[in-house]
Amino acid sequence: MKNTLKFKKFNSINVEERIAVNKVMKSGILSDFFANRNKNFLGGKYVNKFENDCKKFFKVKHAITVNSWTSGLIAIIGSLNVKPGDEIILSPLTMSACAASIIHWGCIPVFCDVDERTFNIDPKKIEGKISKRTKGIMSIDLFGQPCDMNEIKKICKKHQLTFICDSAQSIGAKYKKSFSSTIADVGGYSLNFHKHINTGEGGIIVTNNKKIADKCRLLRNHAETTIKSSNKESLSNMVGFNFRLTEIQAAIGIEQLKKLKKIIKKKVQVGNYLSKNLHKLPGLIVPYIKKDRTHVYYSYPMKIDKNLIKINRDKIWKLLISEGVPVNNKIPCLHELPMFQKLIGYGEKNFPWGKNKKFKTFYKRGSLPVAENISFNEILCLQMWAFDFTKKDAKNIVKKFNKVWKKLNLIK
Repeated sequence: MKNTLKFKKFNSINVEERIAVNKVMKSGILSDFFANRNKNFLGGKYVNKFENDCKKFFKVKHAITVNSWTSGLIAIIGSLNVKPGDEIILSPLTMSACAASIIHWGCIPVFCDVDERTFNIDPKKIEGKISKRTKGIMSIDLFGQPCDMNEIKKICKKHQLTFICDSAQSIGAKYKKSFSSTIADVGGYSLNFHKHINTGEGGIIVTNNKKIADKCRLLRNHAETTIKSSNKESLSNMVGFNFRLTEIQAAIGIEQLKKLKKIIKKKVQVGNYLSKNLHKLPGLIVPYIKKDRTHVYYSYPMKIDKNLIKINRDKIWKLLISEGVPVNNKIPCLHELPMFQKLIGYGEKNFPWGKNKKFKTFYKRGSLPVAENISFNEILCLQMWAFDFTKKDAKNIVKKFNKVWKKLNLIK
């Protein structure tokens, strides 16, 4: 039998969360939101405490909890007074919720290629994607490293666009001493089960912009059905939802937030050890981290350098899997989805860009060469999110990589 590796599953939930949940259960108040204009429009005791704790931790003026980060993105896009056919620029290397939150409002996701080193949107390529219909730029902090926030912010200021930062995978990561997303006009974090901290499902919107914050709070809790305003523009496109977090989830979040720094410290120690030892292997590119930011290692992303080795990435991946190393060999390239390739779902008649030849050709393979090459040929991701790796585990992983490289005659 092969000597494959076995690892402890990552689980940040412990006795503290159980005690907190029991207090909520004893109170009998499992949710304390009401969709009318009273103090409970903003939720109950635990929701408000969790939001206040998040404001202090992330050093922002507003923190709004939601029942998922997908809900958070939908609320954020809806808060921007967008209209059908408006455009939001984003990276294609992310999960579908980013594009879906844009499509939800009848807007057009315009994909921009990525930086081959960081996997995040490439600021140098953004301005070429801006049109008269562009309303915002959505950056995504892929794998746990913040995007080039200052560069993107300058572009947004120049063209009067809203800067949205999706830091779902980078909670606790810092850019120039500020937490990721807090430099953008609006952003936030995911709290679903496989993130560094979680409430099962959930998310946190963060912003210093009161107007955006107010609209996100409205959209979270049924919006225009309960709010009166003499300013019609302030309530445009305000079709509200139930995006509310429960008191149980908020109580868990309060305890989880206390653990975040410790969790990150351990992930970073493992990530640093891996980089120190794996970079010696020919043809394996370890994570590139820019000097002005931190990486929290939601995943540990590597690339196969086809200029140095001619072995297919998938062959290497299969050998690593056979040795028990938990690696993925793919990340989504969203413009490859049927929604964009075939314009299905809404149908061409109703799709905002269904008859626009520009967008029919825009989503075709070859339009985003860097992202496509990373996705189809280069990427290998160690599943840091899934396992509670120790330094001993990291040493064993390095040994397995060396074993595979020797088997492929890449080292002696």
